[in-house]
Amino acid sequence: MNDTNSGYFIAGTAFPAPPLAPGLYVVATPIGNLRDITIRALETLAAASVILCEDTRMSARLLDHYGIRGRRIALHEHNERAKAEEIVSRIAGGAAIALISDAGTPLLSDPGFPLIRAMAEAGQPVFPIPGASALLSALVVAGLPTDAFAFHGFLPPKAGARLNALKGLSDSRETLVFYESPRRLDDTLAAMAELWGTRQAAVALELTKRFERVHRGTLPELAVQFADTETKGEAVIVVAGAAEAAAPDAADWQAALLAAMADQPLRAAVDEVADKFGLKRKEVYDAALALKAEK
Repeated sequence: MNDTNSGYFIAGTAFPAPPLAPGLYVVATPIGNLRDITIRALETLAAASVILCEDTRMSARLLDHYGIRGRRIALHEHNERAKAEEIVSRIAGGAAIALISDAGTPLLSDPGFPLIRAMAEAGQPVFPIPGASALLSALVVAGLPTDAFAFHGFLPPKAGARLNALKGLSDSRETLVFYESPRRLDDTLAAMAELWGTRQAAVALELTKRFERVHRGTLPELAVQFADTETKGEAVIVVAGAAEAAAPDAADWQAALLAAMADQPLRAAVDEVADKFGLKRKEVYDAALALKAEK
């Protein structure tokens, strides 16, 4: 068990932090409003022997606000692989260590995956301490379906690679969620509008902060709204998935099947029509047998 006696403060009142079992604690922190933190997160951060921070200077604002004085070590994309073995070893020796990112839930477009993988491979315990997430906050206010969604983080910064990434998602039916830099928001929305047309979308800015706002509309409308405009802070873009394709007209595909059967073997004609119209092969095959029987 962790033997720390540290605590934390809320509005000037001190609270003790219960001891922690050894392990790595993945702690979600506020994405803007410092009050969006759970009691369990505060207890965990106060009791941890070490707090791994994406940027210790950024995390100081939160930790100092709640009077949490634990040791802070930087763990970011440039050093996490090198430090993973040492951290795993310390936890195996009985340490309770917390992992936080600059804001929100760690690992979601933030460092931490190599460390979690190393912990899993070593059979060491990892505990999630849930809380704020820009991904989920934007999704629930976007006004788009939430029954199925896919998070794609940051798109490639270069235009060509970004367009290729978007093309690969063109047929995805689920709601799509992206993070984007304020410097590239206008270009990304323009690329989405060009590729995906008038799909409904939302852009969430400054979530949980004083000037929080959500802009909703079609992709072309949002592209015009943000054209040549640099926003403040990272944005979350939520886009409706591809509409389900309309079923092909039965008369059209059956006429095509009849024509194909006139100069091809039955199986070849079935394969051709099933591929062309996006139909199940059995449905086309049964129709082919029926047409053949009518002759």
